[in-house]
Amino acid sequence: MDIQSIGAMASGMAMANLKQAAGIAVLGKSLDNLQLQGQMLAQLMEQSVQPHLGGNVDIRL
Repeated sequence: MDIQSIGAMASGMAMANLKQAAGIAVLGKSLDNLQLQGQMLAQLMEQSVQPHLGGNVDIRL
């Protein structure tokens, strides 16, 4: 192998590592966003609960 091919290979590997790191960072941000949305949905569902409804049933015969 000559010096140019080694340099090209090292450059290619560095670019692949950079792309992989960027992809992992984007996935991390996406995961954080999904967790936040899940927490907000759970909070919204807790606020929408109306415990006084459905507790009594009126039956006439």
